[in-house]
Amino acid sequence: MIRRVAIFTYGVVSYAIFFASFLYAVGFVGGFVVPRTVDGPLEGSLAGALAIDLGLLALFAVQHSVMARPAFKRWLTRYVPEPAERSTYVLASSIALLLLFWQWQPIGGVVWHVESPVGQAVAYTIFAVGWATVLACTFLINHFDLFGLRQVWLELRGEPYTNLKFGTPGPYKVVRHPLYVGWLLAFWGTPTMTATHLLFAVMTTAYILIAIQLEERDLITAHPEYAAYRRRVGMLFPRAARPQREATPARHTA
Repeated sequence: MIRRVAIFTYGVVSYAIFFASFLYAVGFVGGFVVPRTVDGPLEGSLAGALAIDLGLLALFAVQHSVMARPAFKRWLTRYVPEPAERSTYVLASSIALLLLFWQWQPIGGVVWHVESPVGQAVAYTIFAVGWATVLACTFLINHFDLFGLRQVWLELRGEPYTNLKFGTPGPYKVVRHPLYVGWLLAFWGTPTMTATHLLFAVMTTAYILIAIQLEERDLITAHPEYAAYRRRVGMLFPRAARPQREATPARHTA
């Protein structure tokens, strides 16, 4: 019983750290409330700042993608209890994000600035819709399973874990990756695009496009029906498709 309680506590703490990093990310990207944001004047060498920022983004991308692969999960569970595997992924992702927030080096410069109040309102609306979409999609695909709480709760109760069935609720009927659409809206929706923000947005967009390919390869292996879904529904933009009745999806990536 002590082992189960320890695993459950570990999962809850990992989730709390994730949620704190998620809230900080909103302010970090939006440029408000938090002490360090994506924007700011250049301090020191431009080359040094770019090297640090690209290194931080690369570190997060590698951690986020490598740890999500089935082969790595099998290796990890040789050392970490299987019910805590997802929580470990969540914790590692949160630490990588917090390190990025802490060490991020702004480089200054303004690429564009929207002065119109209406234009600013539109940009901030896109930003808000993006974050809301991300959060909403996590609940559509089982928020608590995605972030490891379901696994540690079942372990605490002594119940076996069961994989979620693949399905396409809500916006998943329109695009295959609405959660990534939300990230893109959140990262690009700004009335003032600085050079640093543009670097962040471009690199995270590139990572998302790569991550989708890796994720879909795993999904086709785990859920053969995903291949037909992939042919029928657009990746990030809607396309003509016949509506299908499906259940709740199992997606364990970013």
